[in-house]
Amino acid sequence: MSEVLPAEGLLGASWLLIALPLAGAAVLLLGGRRTDRWGHLLGTATVVAAFVLALLCTFQLAGLEERSADVDLFTFISTGDLDVRAGLLFDPLSAIFALLITGVGSLIHVYSIGYMAHDPARRRFFAYLNLFVAAMLLLVLGNSFVALYVGWEGVGLASYLLIAFWYTRPAAATAAKKAFIMNRVGDVGLALAIFLMFAQLGTTSYAGVFGGVGTLAGGTITAIGLLLLLGACGKSGQFPLQAWLPDAMEGPTPVSALIHAATMVTAGVYLIARSAPIYDLTETARTVVMAIGALTLLIGAIAGCAYDDIKKVLAYSTVSQIGYMFLAVGLGPAGYVAGLAHLLAHGFFKAGLFLGAGSVMHAMNDSVDMRRFGGLWKKLPVTFVTFGLGYLALIGFPFLSGYFTKDAIIEATFDRDDWLGWTTGGIAVLAAGLTAFYMTRLMLMTFFGRARWEEGVHPHESPSVMTAPMVVLAVGSVFSGALLVSIFPLSDWLEPVFGEPEEAAHVIAPATIGIALTVIMLLGVLAAWLFVGRREVPVTAPVRVSPVTRAARNALYADTINESLFMRPGQWLTRALVWVDNRGVDGAVNGLAATLGGSSSRLGRAQTGFVRTYALGMLGGAVLVAGALLAVTAG
Repeated sequence: MSEVLPAEGLLGASWLLIALPLAGAAVLLLGGRRTDRWGHLLGTATVVAAFVLALLCTFQLAGLEERSADVDLFTFISTGDLDVRAGLLFDPLSAIFALLITGVGSLIHVYSIGYMAHDPARRRFFAYLNLFVAAMLLLVLGNSFVALYVGWEGVGLASYLLIAFWYTRPAAATAAKKAFIMNRVGDVGLALAIFLMFAQLGTTSYAGVFGGVGTLAGGTITAIGLLLLLGACGKSGQFPLQAWLPDAMEGPTPVSALIHAATMVTAGVYLIARSAPIYDLTETARTVVMAIGALTLLIGAIAGCAYDDIKKVLAYSTVSQIGYMFLAVGLGPAGYVAGLAHLLAHGFFKAGLFLGAGSVMHAMNDSVDMRRFGGLWKKLPVTFVTFGLGYLALIGFPFLSGYFTKDAIIEATFDRDDWLGWTTGGIAVLAAGLTAFYMTRLMLMTFFGRARWEEGVHPHESPSVMTAPMVVLAVGSVFSGALLVSIFPLSDWLEPVFGEPEEAAHVIAPATIGIALTVIMLLGVLAAWLFVGRREVPVTAPVRVSPVTRAARNALYADTINESLFMRPGQWLTRALVWVDNRGVDGAVNGLAATLGGSSSRLGRAQTGFVRTYALGMLGGAVLVAGALLAVTAG
């Protein structure tokens, strides 16, 4: 990593990136109903202003020789040997995330003005969105693992509030609790990693940790890498903590686009990329990252093939695509840039797809059942075109963004040229075909075929405040891949963070991989047309299905496995401890109390209050004493 210099100029004011949306959230939450009429405008304006500032800071950063600037703010924790300074690190890695968060966030805020227009709690919705943006910016801009952790927990809170935004719906409340609890599992791993860093190195700052990690034992470095991975799996919905993400679709669709597609769920990828100096020293941890990514991308692709809920299909697609990113960053220096390029491109096309799904729901009275769609391309022309471009980018259609970024990941995987590289590369190729299948199935069921609408539904195009952001994201879906890979290579921009990229010795020619993936993609499209496009889509899903389809519809029984391995044993342990407490600890205490109470009650019966009884007792005692004395004397 390059030397970090104190920030000057606009970079010195980069703390405003966090302060602006945080202030917006405070005003909207504390201002009450007085802000109802203009709260959505304030919430949008703060994020737009943050995007402009992020853009200006990035331009200034590009002009610096070292391309890294540190903003020291105040002392956050100072006790004993622990001294944590609150500060920001604005470097090429945090800059691209700041632009993604504020740029895509601005578009989704604008879209939400129309989408939430008739919701009585719209002000609260924008307050939560602002709170999320502020926390996410702290996560990526903080200059220490403690600052990252504060932002990490902040986005978890905001995600919980937004998933449960319609908290009167039992499904939304349950989904929010599920997301919150499963993320806490991952957060324990991140917290333990931070504790281990301080215990071994005496610091949690990036500069201190990365500068001293090379002095640690190999086992300690691997432990830190695996604990960080656990935190990343929770936040990014990776195996075995992926089950919460599809259920999170119960929140408003803009939430799905911003949090559960473009930004928060990529925080795990950011964490691993930011921790590159740690992972570069542990082959074991990198191997586990690759394996987790490959397994998750396959799980997401299989599950996406069987769902009829348009948002859940996109959610499992997100799980799968983030798996590609984990696979890439698990490759180490050969894959960091490829993974981040796909992350940025994915931010465009997946956010656009979710907003398109929201536009379809807006037209179909909030229905998400694709079996009750059909023929919408005529009724929703702008939505159809923008959604279609996002679809083509996602499946890797030649020369759109996914074609460049996903192909680069698969190339780098095969370039590893060992059993792990060939295995995970083969899985990635298979998942690419499945992606083409389930996304084409979604397109056919939603936009083509005969209309299967319910009575009373009158599809109509969304207002321009919703379609304009969709158009901008569609443009990014088309061009971002070529820009990041070929025209303005992301590797050049990120060189101060990851070092100069090594020239790859390709095991398979990139052109060969490109052609093979295009053929696989076309086969997936063809299979979707054969199974869905040329047949009548039944309005009600068939009850009798194959075991494979049943497993896919149940997300490969992820919830069942988690319940069997973790929840049920936890319940049994809790019940056992409660029994021990009730029958053991409480039983012993209550038994002793009962014994003393019974004894005192029985002894109390001897206290009659009659003088003759006491006199008789005294006489009996005297006789016993006299008898004892006589016996002793006689002996």
